[in-house]
Parts: sequence; C-alpha cells; structure tokens
Amino acid sequence: MADELSYEHFSHKTPLLRKLKDADMHLQHNKVTNLRIAIEKVNGVIIYPGETFSYWKLIGKPSRRKGYLNGMILKNGSVKAGIGGGLCQLSNLIFWLTMHTPLTVTERHRHGYDVFPDFERTQPFGSGATCFYNYGDLMIKNNTWQKFQLTLRVADDDLEGAWKSDKPPECRYEVYEKEHFIQIQYWGGYTRHNLIFRKKYDLDNLLIDDELIVENHAVMMYSPLINGDAT
Repeated sequence: MADELSYEHFSHKTPLLRKLKDADMHLQHNKVTNLRIAIEKVNGVIIYPGETFSYWKLIGKPSRRKGYLNGMILKNGSVKAGIGGGLCQLSNLIFWLTMHTPLTVTERHRHGYDVFPDFERTQPFGSGATCFYNYGDLMIKNNTWQKFQLTLRVADDDLEGAWKSDKPPECRYEVYEKEHFIQIQYWGGYTRHNLIFRKKYDLDNLLIDDELIVENHAVMMYSPLINGDAT
C-alpha cells in the first residue's frame, strides 16, 4: 500500500455482522473473509486527476481459487449462498463515502430488493451500490485537480473506510432523502421508493448546491408493518 495521503475528506463504518431472523450467521462470517480478500486489492488505491476507479477491475472475479467462500447473495429476490457473497457491503460503503467527496460516480447500480428493516439504519434507504461480476460495476472518476486515495479496513466489529487526498477539503456534503414512500402492489408485496439528494456547502457553511444524486425503487423482502427489532 502506498503511503496514506494527508487529508481525510470523509470516513464511515458499517457493522460486519447483523443478527437477523432466518439469517445464516455462518454465511455472514464467511462474508468477513471475503471482504478481507477483496480489500487487499482495493485498499490504498490512488485515483489521479482524470483517472477512473473500477471496482471489478481492481478486485477481479471472486473464486474459490482466490480463497473466497460462500456468502449471502441475492438472486431473483431470494437469499442464497454464493462464492464471494457479501461483497456488496464493500461497494455500498465506497459509494456512500464517494457521495461525500467531489469525485464523480459514472456507473452505479441500485439494489432491486430492500433486504433488511430499518433497525439501526444510519444511512438513507437506497444509498448503496450493488455490484455483480462482470457486468455491474461501480466506477468513479476523478474530475478534480487533486489525488484521492481510498483506505479500507476490516476491524473487529466494523468495515471501515475513508477517502483521503493530498489537499484539504474545500467544501462539505450532506446526503439526505426526499419523497420516500412505500406502496402495496397487486401481487400482495410492497415496494419502496425515494430520491437521494446532496447538499454542498463551502467552508463558511454557505449552501453552494443541492442536487439529485440517485432515484431508488426496490421490492421489500419484509413487511413494512413489523417492528424495528430484526432479531
């Protein structure tokens, strides 16, 4: 890994394990192994001005030969075991981090299913990015005049990440949702919808911009009427 750049622009962490009803904890523990392997390929990468970051170009195809294990994946609306499962936690984190920087997301795919209730949710619904090898990537272009470096770590309880740069931040960002609603569908299930916006402030806390980032639509895999405790 290259020496870390000096100025942190944004950092965040997400829990590695969630105790959820009917969830196979063995698959979640395997996910942690998968994350450790993938992070070795991504941690410390520097995007220079004009360059583009590609999630799958750096990580490559997850396979048993590389040490990846069966983790939890979503396929056709159901939870299954699959080699390399769980890597979406990493792409989710990278996308969330990136929305708080001047970097430009050029390819992002929304999750088609809302898997978990909002119990202990710290980010708006739909603020992640799903990746599926080899045709659904997360790509980020550096259209700025400074270098950016992605730092990642699997800690004891959390997946941690940050974007750093060789220059200090010139603004800050606030990501929030609008027009969130849930609909019951003719087939008896529910869908969830929202818009993710981002406010940009200068260092004097004056609003510079307020822009739409993404629009989300997802099939809910749980009843919206259940209480917040997912265990």
